[in-house]
Amino acid sequence: MIAINIHELTKDYFVGFWRKRRVRALDQLSLTVNEGEIFGFLGPNGAGKTTTLKLLMRLIYPTSGHAEILGKPFDDVAMHAHIGYLPENPYFYDYLTAEEFLAYSGRLFGLSSTRVKSKIDELLQVVDLKDARRLQLRKFSKGMLQRAGIAQALINDPEIIFLDEPMSGLDPIGRREIRDLILGLKREGKTVFFSTHILPDVETLCDRVAIIYKGKLLGCGSLTELLVGDSSAIEMVVSQFNYELQTALRLIATDQNVAGNMLRLTLPDQAALFNALDAVRAHGGQVVHVHPLKESFEDYFVKLFANESISKAP
Repeated sequence: MIAINIHELTKDYFVGFWRKRRVRALDQLSLTVNEGEIFGFLGPNGAGKTTTLKLLMRLIYPTSGHAEILGKPFDDVAMHAHIGYLPENPYFYDYLTAEEFLAYSGRLFGLSSTRVKSKIDELLQVVDLKDARRLQLRKFSKGMLQRAGIAQALINDPEIIFLDEPMSGLDPIGRREIRDLILGLKREGKTVFFSTHILPDVETLCDRVAIIYKGKLLGCGSLTELLVGDSSAIEMVVSQFNYELQTALRLIATDQNVAGNMLRLTLPDQAALFNALDAVRAHGGQVVHVHPLKESFEDYFVKLFANESISKAP
């Protein structure tokens, strides 16, 4: 089933003082997110990710287009009781403790005192802040604040959680903790829609991704779908090589380098692989392994934006 359905969502801003000009931050964005999946919303800074999330949260209003969340229009107030949201740069009142902050968040959703207390105990355990429950938020680290922010996004037991750059500014340990939290939400059957520009997190977490650039959608699908057929290159690693073998392989491989007692080769296609195998046998080398090279998601990401920039060049 579809959890989020976005149809031609567009947002224009007017900038300037005397003679204002129109700037399009989001340009007819259309995509769907399925229930129970982790969906990554990718793009460089300024691509339109935060604008999209603010539109879905009704913090700002679209110029045109519409969206449905959980089958309801995104301006349906009752529907918002079933979603959670962590903004990119949240500001929480510094002098509240974690416990007080979550109690306040729960009361905003109309939860009973008993329910709020139960959820606070549960969520502080989930986000590993149980020992800091009576510590004021101003004394929290960036990672602790992010975990507190995720806890408030979960206080109403939402079906969909929207996270805007949840890994931003975190150290490796903090990023690992947030990744584990997101995977835990998926195991509970929740839908997670998060924006990011940190590609390793996408490869680790996401079922599907959408890539946005200058307000326009460039691609959408699973990583397998996006990277299929991107490279026919082959990597071969050889041991027991000598100078003659290196010289012969240099004429066949597009790249080769030595690491310890291993020679690593990049071969452009299968014909080159057969030629390289003949050379190895002829010069007494030994093949350690051979495997196809797939383009990394980072390579795909960079190439996609490079192609887009070239197509827009005057």
